[in-house]
Amino acid sequence: MNTPSPARRGRTLPAAFYRRDPRIVGPELLNKVLVREDGRRGRIVEVEAYCGAEDAAAHSYRGPTPRTATMFGPPGRLYVYFTYGMHWCCNPVCGDVGEGVAVLLRALEPLDGLPLMRAARPAAKSDRDLCRGPARLCQAFDITGAEDGADLVSGRGGLRIVDDGTLPPESPVTGRRIGIRHAVAAPWRWYVPCNSFVSKA
Repeated sequence: MNTPSPARRGRTLPAAFYRRDPRIVGPELLNKVLVREDGRRGRIVEVEAYCGAEDAAAHSYRGPTPRTATMFGPPGRLYVYFTYGMHWCCNPVCGDVGEGVAVLLRALEPLDGLPLMRAARPAAKSDRDLCRGPARLCQAFDITGAEDGADLVSGRGGLRIVDDGTLPPESPVTGRRIGIRHAVAAPWRWYVPCNSFVSKA
């Protein structure tokens, strides 16, 4: 396994980074790095914002439920949910406690720990497919319901998001979110231009 140098590990994003509107946090998460304590690292290249009570596509639109409790919790926690009866998806929680807003991680560019990712996703035809899509990235990083509520700030739960010095793109591509039935016109999806690991350009 390749162990990144201290310089490459980067600085863990503080809670204050997440304690903002997800439409601000989302594009600023681009080019940050999702880190698992076992050495898996992937650069965030595609995200979507979900905006609570003003967003009919958000799980939190109608208020807290047992499923969405983490989404209404402290910023910097990881909201993990099960979808279509087969896939996990993960979202850093944003805003203030009780808002129910978050950013869906849609795609990563694998950086380190690729053997572990390949073992977790044996069906992937290439490394490009390891984390290209929200369900695939959760599979590649072994993120399941056990990680719901993981603290991305302290690392409790085995996951963090760090800034390794790579700036977000000056002009990220902006578009509509994917796979939703409500609020389909909201332009709350962002991705790194010309990046081959994006799920859908």
